[in-house]
Amino acid sequence: MRRILGIFAASGPKWIGDGFPMRMLFSHDTFNEHIDPFLLLRYTSSISFSPGREPRGVAPHPCRGFEIVTLVFEGEVEYCDSTGEATLLAPGDVQWMTAASGILQGARHSQDFTARGGPLEMAQLWVNLPARDKMSAPDRQTIRGRDMPVIDLPGEAGEVRIVAGDHYGHKGAAETFTPVNVWDLRLKNGRRTALTLPEGHTLCVVVLSGCVEINCERQLGAVDFALLSRTGGAITLEALSEAKILILSGAPIDEPVAAHGPVVMNTADEIERAIADFGAGAYHR
Repeated sequence: MRRILGIFAASGPKWIGDGFPMRMLFSHDTFNEHIDPFLLLRYTSSISFSPGREPRGVAPHPCRGFEIVTLVFEGEVEYCDSTGEATLLAPGDVQWMTAASGILQGARHSQDFTARGGPLEMAQLWVNLPARDKMSAPDRQTIRGRDMPVIDLPGEAGEVRIVAGDHYGHKGAAETFTPVNVWDLRLKNGRRTALTLPEGHTLCVVVLSGCVEINCERQLGAVDFALLSRTGGAITLEALSEAKILILSGAPIDEPVAAHGPVVMNTADEIERAIADFGAGAYHR
C-alpha cells in the first residue's frame, strides 16, 4: 500500500479577476518536484453569485509552456483566447488547453449564468509540459461531460469519471503529452474502494467535498489533499460521508522548472524570451 507523505489543507480563497474566488490546494512554489508533472491546483467551491448584467471574469493574459485543465461542476464558464474562438463550459464539461508556445486566454461567466446567477463550482489544474513540447503549437480540447467514460465502482461504492488516463482498460477522453490520470470520483457514504495507479507516478488524492479515510489510516476533509509515495501498490478510500474526489497521478517529467506567473519553462533565459515574445505580439494569433 502506498505511504501517505502528508495531508494538506487548501489556502483561503483568493480572487482571480472578479469572477473566480479560488482556494489553492497545491502549487509548484510550495511542493516543487514532489507534485511533478503537476504545477498547481485551485478550486472554487459553491459560491453563489447574484444575477447581474456584465459577466464577471479575468482578462486575457499570456500563457506559455504548460497546460490548463478546467473542470466545471456548477455554473457556466466561457473561455476566449487569441485564436478568436470561444468555448462555453457547462456543468460536467472540461477544457484541456495546451498553451505550449504561447496563447492569450481569458475566462468569464457566461451571459446566461450572469443573468440568472447561482452557484459556481470549478477546479483548475496546471499540468507541465516536457521541454521537447513546450514550443509546440497551442491547442484546445473541449470535452463534454456526455463524452467521458463513467465507470461504476465495485460493490456499488460509487462511480469514477475518466477525464484523462486509463482506469482498468477504460480510456479517458483527453489526449496528453505525458502519462497522466485525472479521475473525478464520487464515493457513497460508508462505502470503500481500492484504486491502483501506475507505479512510479506522483499521486495526489484531493477531497473537494465530504470526508474520506485513506488507507484505513488518515482522514481528509473537504478541500484537503493527500500526497502519496510513488510506489507501494494500491490505495483504499472509505467515505465517511458522500464525497467528491479528484484522483491525480502522472509520470514525473524530472526537468528543471522556471516559472513566472502563467509562463512555465525550464530556464530563466526562456522566461525572459517568453516575456519579450509577448511584448512583440507573438501570442496574438
